[in-house]
Amino acid sequence: MDNDFQDNFSTTGKRLSFGHSVRSGSGSGSTMQEKSTDGTDSGSPLHVAASRRAAAGGFKPLKTLAVLTSGGDSQGMNAALRAIVRVTLYHRMKVYAVKEGYKGLVEGGSNFEECKWSTVDNIIHLGGTVIGTARCKEFMEREGRLRAAENLVKAGINNLVVIGGDGSLTGANLFKEEWKGLLKELVQTGRVCEEEADCCGYLNVVGLVGSIDNDMCGTDMTIGTDTALHRIIEAIDCLTSTAASHQRSFVLEVMGRHCGYLALMSGIAAGADWVLVPEQPPVPGWEEVMCDKIVRGRETGRRHSLVVVAEGAVDVSNNPITSQYLKELLQKKIGHDTRITVLGHVQRGGKPSAYDRAVAARMGAAAALAVVTADGEIDPVMIGVQGNKVVEAPLMDCVKRTRAIDKAMRECKFELALELRGRSFTRNLKMYKRLESSTPRVSSDDSSHVKYRFAVMNIGAPAAGMNSAIRAFVRLMLYKGHTILSVPDGFEGFLHEETLHEFTWEEVDGWGSMGGSNLGTNRTKPTNESLPEIAAKFGEHKIQGLLAIGGFEAYECLNVLQEARKLYTAFRIPLVCIPATVSNNVPGSDLSLGCDTALNMIVQACDTLKQSASASRKRVFVVETMGGYCGYLATMAALAGGADSAYIFEEKSTIANIQKDVSFLVKKFRDGLQRGIILRNENSSVNFTTEFLCQLLSEEGKGMFIVRGNVLGHLQQGERPSPFDRILGIKFASHAVSFMIEQVEKNMKEDGKVRAMSPESACMMGIRSASYRCTPLSELVSNTDFTYRIPKHQWWMSLRPLLSLLARHTDRIFLGETSD
Repeated sequence: MDNDFQDNFSTTGKRLSFGHSVRSGSGSGSTMQEKSTDGTDSGSPLHVAASRRAAAGGFKPLKTLAVLTSGGDSQGMNAALRAIVRVTLYHRMKVYAVKEGYKGLVEGGSNFEECKWSTVDNIIHLGGTVIGTARCKEFMEREGRLRAAENLVKAGINNLVVIGGDGSLTGANLFKEEWKGLLKELVQTGRVCEEEADCCGYLNVVGLVGSIDNDMCGTDMTIGTDTALHRIIEAIDCLTSTAASHQRSFVLEVMGRHCGYLALMSGIAAGADWVLVPEQPPVPGWEEVMCDKIVRGRETGRRHSLVVVAEGAVDVSNNPITSQYLKELLQKKIGHDTRITVLGHVQRGGKPSAYDRAVAARMGAAAALAVVTADGEIDPVMIGVQGNKVVEAPLMDCVKRTRAIDKAMRECKFELALELRGRSFTRNLKMYKRLESSTPRVSSDDSSHVKYRFAVMNIGAPAAGMNSAIRAFVRLMLYKGHTILSVPDGFEGFLHEETLHEFTWEEVDGWGSMGGSNLGTNRTKPTNESLPEIAAKFGEHKIQGLLAIGGFEAYECLNVLQEARKLYTAFRIPLVCIPATVSNNVPGSDLSLGCDTALNMIVQACDTLKQSASASRKRVFVVETMGGYCGYLATMAALAGGADSAYIFEEKSTIANIQKDVSFLVKKFRDGLQRGIILRNENSSVNFTTEFLCQLLSEEGKGMFIVRGNVLGHLQQGERPSPFDRILGIKFASHAVSFMIEQVEKNMKEDGKVRAMSPESACMMGIRSASYRCTPLSELVSNTDFTYRIPKHQWWMSLRPLLSLLARHTDRIFLGETSD
């Protein structure tokens, strides 16, 4: 690798940080470097390196990389494979796909396939792994690893990317540790010559975790976990309807031999009555407690019950708790008609979710860059994700910590296992137990407990996850003994007295799985004329805190109330906004409720459109997405759906670059492309409309392809929220509960009234990177473009160059994602 190339990258430390270049756009805070005719920016360090290498005899592969998938398959592996291959080829390196995992590595021959750009066409939407995976006993022996080393050396490969679980990554690390000894033996026995060995004097290893169990330390999510949650939640939603029809109880067994993540998070998302995970066995006597809880739930009107059990669930003595045992327990103890559903490998099957496609593509790109940017030998690293950031960590540190958890559980050291699993897992466990308590902990006649009154409303357009957040907020507050006032239809609800009422525990049962807004919502904002009446209603109902769940309108409304505090004491209370909009355009949070559901709807639509084209003439689809002036949906759906282009407001389109994209698409069809997808944000341009793009493409593509336009519209709001949106809503609500109670107590005066005037008492509850934060609304104003209703700085803009690279565009330089 040229040192000039190495100078342009930085992979030290936990977070991957590389330079990138994008066209400037209103509110994006980014710039674009146009390439020169040879494909590089004439003023960039990359161009300097390119020129020097060209002068030395042109671009030649400096390294060769091999990628394999090993162990159990998981959805998203193909998206990672696609990114690894294309980023590697982009940097002029050879790349081989090793078929059948370590088995193919040992056997060599036809299992080594050199990849071209087209090798990974049309695989991003496929489940499993297209290059196969297999368990390999031979690789566990030194002789097997010797054969694998010989095959790699013969192919000139000294970089290996492994996508698999902890066992696969441990095998890769051992392979690297033995590498030089294996080379020496191969040379001594004449199986390779010294020149071949010298060309592969070291082996660099990079690991990606492909596991639906989410059981690896060092990353928030593993490839395939989100899709597995989709399968589980889809099954639970189906089971719930049939269970309610017959008043049945269901025991659902999910995967997770050593990790209860799937059981816990699906239990939280679906509102299960009881969840059993390996990390925290139930205390003795749990059977009576569980049965009593289920009976009391039925007494409140529930017509069904659900118990979710991880396949590795045990009691405190490490005895397995099986689904059959749970069924017999419910039948004998409380006489319930009980059925068992074991999902098994259904959880691994089917198309990957939008999240798994996008995050796998980003992790795959980072894995390839870790090799491309290496100046010689590097320590083995694992690529993971923390929040919305791709990170790297020492591979064996992650593996050792993961295996320490397994060891602790085998030795019945469950508290240690929980500690090693991390604080997030422990917090999720505690939150689940509070949410699923069958009745509030504090009774209404407990005068010793100080009780507060909070109001909750939805503002703006409906978004998936709103109901999940309200359910969690209501139950967590009721659990603590407080009162929650339901305000239907936004601020108009205050103007119609008869619609206001206090929430009950049972009222929100089942809300988590429902899309839209059960509470009702609209876009009406407080005005100078309506503020006096709204303030009077706040005082009349003794509201001590307000939670507004909605999009940009909710943000604007709370800004109005905060400003009105100067005139109306009724608004001197904690004011909290939870972002909920498919557009993901609310400042103060990287993600909003509803955007994940919308992404899945868009990606599913793109898959369907591409499938329709496979049985007919060559076609190009121009798909219009929602988002207002925010290009998040178009960008992320294009990344997850393998689109050819995505037009957004933040990157100003010109006729010149549109014509360039059209010409490039025409060229790809001439080279064999069968179908194309272009995504367009609804407000990307006033003049370059969806109809205009269709007409332009139709004219330029005559004789090669036909063009169809598709406006997805309100389908993107979704029928049922995705698991991600359900869980995000619950977490937002949980943090909002803690914050609002803290602010009430902090601002409570001696007369018993709340007087909150500080900026931090009016905030946006958001997620930034990997943490949940309450950001004062006053701090967000300077980062808000109120004209176009978008934040001025948006984290996902750094993914635009990767999107272009994977679609094989050559008009910008991709050097990786940037950090804040």
